[in-house]
Amino acid sequence: MKITVTVNGTDYARVVEPRLLLIHFLRDELRLTGSHWGCDTSNCGACVVWLDETPVKSCTVLAVMADGRRVTTVEGLPRGGVLDPVQDAFAACHGLQCGFCTPGMLMTARWLLDQNPDPSPEEIREAISGQVCRCTGYENIVKSVLWAAKHDGRAEGGGA
Repeated sequence: MKITVTVNGTDYARVVEPRLLLIHFLRDELRLTGSHWGCDTSNCGACVVWLDETPVKSCTVLAVMADGRRVTTVEGLPRGGVLDPVQDAFAACHGLQCGFCTPGMLMTARWLLDQNPDPSPEEIREAISGQVCRCTGYENIVKSVLWAAKHDGRAEGGGA
């Protein structure tokens, strides 16, 4: 099937198999390897991207479902060569260790801050509840999102 999709602001037209998952389209076809493929069952959340500014687990979305739509990956978070505040926060507050879950966490955190510029720790935990981190215990992830909220000029302007 022929699809046309806008990924991180760039239009792509490709012919894909109807069964191709969005995560494989992004990683294998477009070579955008920032989003991680972890489980194929939507359990881990390492593959979270935005489909029309809504977080989705790209291991459970077919590439053909993105036809005519906008996809934002972790590579699309920086603007003008400057890291997004959530990226700075994860580094500053040690919100990552092995880094495997980090792309999905970053995408979810950015989305949360675009919806709610001043979330509580409980709201952050709820937002990331569909994602698994085996290294951090989540405490520094929550601290990272709180730090980003305090240092974020982007949230007031909306998402990507």
